[in-house]
Amino acid sequence: MFQYTTAIKRLRTLSKRVRKVPGGTSAGKTFGIIPILIDLAIKTPLLEISVVSETLPHLKKGAIKDFKKIMQSTNRWIDTHWHGTDSKYTFSNKSYIEFFSADVETKVRGPRRNILYINECNNISFETYHQLAIRTDMVIWLDYNPTHEFWIHTELEDDEDIEELVLTYKDNEALSPVIVKDIEKARKKAFHDEFAIDLFNEYNIKHKYWANWWKVYGLGLVGSLEGVIFSNWTQIDSIPQDCQIIAYGMDFGFTNDPTTLTYLGRWNGKLVLHEMLYRTGMVNSDIAREIKALTDNRTYVIADSSEPKSIEEIKRCGVNIKGAMKGADSVKYGIDVLLQYELLVTSSSTNLIKELRNYTWDVDKNGVKLNKPIDSYNHLIDSVRYAAETISKPKIWGGVV
Repeated sequence: MFQYTTAIKRLRTLSKRVRKVPGGTSAGKTFGIIPILIDLAIKTPLLEISVVSETLPHLKKGAIKDFKKIMQSTNRWIDTHWHGTDSKYTFSNKSYIEFFSADVETKVRGPRRNILYINECNNISFETYHQLAIRTDMVIWLDYNPTHEFWIHTELEDDEDIEELVLTYKDNEALSPVIVKDIEKARKKAFHDEFAIDLFNEYNIKHKYWANWWKVYGLGLVGSLEGVIFSNWTQIDSIPQDCQIIAYGMDFGFTNDPTTLTYLGRWNGKLVLHEMLYRTGMVNSDIAREIKALTDNRTYVIADSSEPKSIEEIKRCGVNIKGAMKGADSVKYGIDVLLQYELLVTSSSTNLIKELRNYTWDVDKNGVKLNKPIDSYNHLIDSVRYAAETISKPKIWGGVV
């Protein structure tokens, strides 16, 4: 059910041409901006609105999904008004809201519009933003998680036509108490005194990584993302036709952590990664059914060996699954294997892309980098590590490679 949150009320107070909306996790940025755009489209005939993000899969899993949910929950959705091929909804008064990705050159440098909304603008280039902005004659909305400074801080500062509104999870009353509790756990991990007046005093910081996480995702303030592990990856549209599959990787989850399944293949000396499953609440029979539906059911699924009972139950359902061969320091070993290759990640792998952007080396309380990664943003990456073991240990896997 749609809820009119504090985030929406605060967003409605903005009045300048460019509206920057940094915010923490689950702050309701997208779910706040889209209802405002819908309301404007309904009330203003012939209004042209564009919603843009880095890729179409990102839009489908984010802004488009939220748009449909809001329209349906407020009884405004009419099936015949949605054109799926163009990802465009036309209202009865001939106003429309269209969705397209920043990688479509003809759209970026194409027709003009009245209102522009760039979702997670930190994932597109300044040149792309500029091309879209100069073709927008009314309002520009920009939302993002402020993980680090980027062009919005260097190119859009000190402009009288720009205003900023920081949102946090506390502005989103529609948020589940369970999620609120999970978010606030980070604050306890980060500080000796989580309610101190000078929260970020160096003597109050218990763990630098979690202090930075809380600053960005809890408070919506600009942080500094340091020590990202994987920089050896680029996005591709889809798995190449002549890509040789190596294995599928699986990491188990249930309540809070998702169960994940990832494709790993080799193509022209590079590794191809494709996210296939990312879902909570799955029991082993569900997992077996999904594996059969999503894979060729011949190539091995290499799963987290710390759950032998789950592996055996899934195997008895007719799935070709084995436990990963974990040795000493297996996490670091798997990372080292993946760092030897150029990684090609399909653009539809939105959760995997998010993990690759946020998976960093851990640090101690003094900020000194440790020789181990953080235990976060790793559900799909762990599944990739398991699959990658078939590269370095082909004899163990009976000629899978």
